[in-house]
Order: sequence, then structure tokens, then C-alpha cells
Amino acid sequence: MSTAPDAPGILYLRFRRIGGGLPDGAGYEGLLALLGAFTPVVEAVPPDGALADVRGALRYFGQDAKGLASVIRIRALALHGVDCAIGAAENPMLARAAARQAAPGTTFVVPGGGGAEFLADRPAAALDGVGAATARTLCGYGLDSVGRIAAAPLGTLQRITGVRTGRELWERSRGIDRTAVVPGAAARSIAAERSFPRDELDPERQRRALMSLTEELGARMRGDGQVCRGLAVFVRYADRTGYSTLTRSRVLREPTAHSAALTALAYRIHDSFALQRARVRGIGLRAEGLMDGELAAHQLSFDPVDERARRIEAVADQLRARYGPRAVMPGRLAT
Repeated sequence: MSTAPDAPGILYLRFRRIGGGLPDGAGYEGLLALLGAFTPVVEAVPPDGALADVRGALRYFGQDAKGLASVIRIRALALHGVDCAIGAAENPMLARAAARQAAPGTTFVVPGGGGAEFLADRPAAALDGVGAATARTLCGYGLDSVGRIAAAPLGTLQRITGVRTGRELWERSRGIDRTAVVPGAAARSIAAERSFPRDELDPERQRRALMSLTEELGARMRGDGQVCRGLAVFVRYADRTGYSTLTRSRVLREPTAHSAALTALAYRIHDSFALQRARVRGIGLRAEGLMDGELAAHQLSFDPVDERARRIEAVADQLRARYGPRAVMPGRLAT
């Protein structure tokens, strides 16, 4: 069992019920509690993931990271009927990337000190924090892979993308991640998912699923008096290895729970995936950076259409609270 400082000790787990689908809310909480039996340093990544810092548990259980991941998988399967795809690495960024490589029922391990080599062949857009616009900028300078970004001088990256972003790209492309697993982070976000009965190629049906998600999360936040600072869209699609998940996030112009604003941003994120030919099995949405709505600043608007939409939304919330969630819905979802 390795105890070197850079030995894999961070696990990222993706949960999937046997037979397909995500665990429900109670099941997800049970899985987090299961991880808590191994380490107190567990960060929820709803609706289907979790980060766990198990460095302090390896010696206690007499296992390396891969062995401990196998023990966790067996207990999750036996107690909750849930299988896990697990990534193990020395930091959260690499663990997330490793989990995307892991098939259900397996653990993909990035060796300690091997982060740069593991990432080198991946496209620039696969690097944490690189969105479509940044990827296009980097590709315009020939930096179309993580390996080429890592080989570029720090000063060059900072001139292209800015001082802070350039430094982050330079570090992440070398497998360096200074973030930590943050216990109890689930309250900062809420999420929901829509699964399709078969692989879905119709972009319009995918957008309808997104609208239903923004309506659901928006109503939940407004009911709790909360707003969010950003959104993350995750898309599960078929590829040559089975199913993979893409995730991309954006920050809202201002914190909000207004469904129209959430829908507009969710559509932009979805469009950035360029999934015209992808066989999509599920779409999820996560509202991030939750905060008290009374503490959020709201830009005053002189647009009568926007103000009328907000008044209609408030009335619709009252009707849904009285008659059920399907009492009022956009016409696009009612067809």
C-alpha cells in the first residue's frame, strides 16, 4: 500500500442504479452516508456523484485507493442496489477525469505524479474550466490539446487568456489542482435529471427536457426563497465505450430563480456541446451557488414584457402550490 504524498487518495464516484437511472433522493443520501463510514471528508455532487478524500482511511483499512474503491462498490451494490464507476487520483480534478474514463463497475486509477501524461492527449475543451469560447481561442493559437497547453510557456498562456486564467490553465494541464474536497457542500446546489426511454437524437426533445428542468428547479428555488448564481448542464450520451457524461457550467448575469433566465442560459450551454448527432440518453441540470433571494441584488428592468412574465410566474407558483406541479406549465411542455 502506497503512502506517498502524491499517491491516489481522492475518489470520484458516479452512481447508477442496477437496471439504469439515478438513485432517488433518499437513496442518494444513503450512499453519502455509506461513504461517511469510510471518511468524514465527503462532498456531494448531486444528482449522481460524490467526491471522497480517503487518504486518511487507506492505512486504517489496509487498502490502496483501488482496493478501497472495490470495498465501497460492493457495499453500495449490496445495500442500495447501486453500481459505481470510480475514478481515483491525487486530486479532485484528476479524479473527476478518471471517473469519466471508468466503465460502470470499474475503477480507473491515475498513478501518483502521472496526471500530465494522463491528460496530454485530451482536447483542450476537456480541461476543467475551459469552455467553448476559451477552447476556440486556444485552438486558434494551435493549443488544441492539453499536452500542447502544458508545453506552452506560462507567459504565453497569460497573454492569450489573461493572467489568472492563464495560470490556472498552466497548472491544470500539468495535473495540478489546488482545490480540496469540501464536506457538506450539497446545500450549495440542487439538481434534477430527465432520462429518455431510448437514445434521443431530436434536439427539440432535448430542449423540451431542459425547459422542464429549469421550470422544476426554478419553482423549487422560488418556493424556498433562494436564487442561484450559475447553472451546470450534464448530458449522458452513447459512445464506443458505452455511455459517457459531459458537463459544462456557466455563471448567470445576476443571481436568479426566474425560469426564463434559467432556460435561456441552459439552452446556450446545451448548444455549446454541439451534440447534433449524439445519441442522448439523459439530460440533467444543476443550479449552483444557492443563496438567500433577499440578499441578491436584482438589476431593475424597464422591460414591460419581463416584468409581466415575472408576475405571471408568481401567480403560476401559487396555483401549482394549491393544485399540483402540473396545474400550470408552458405550452411547449403541455403538448
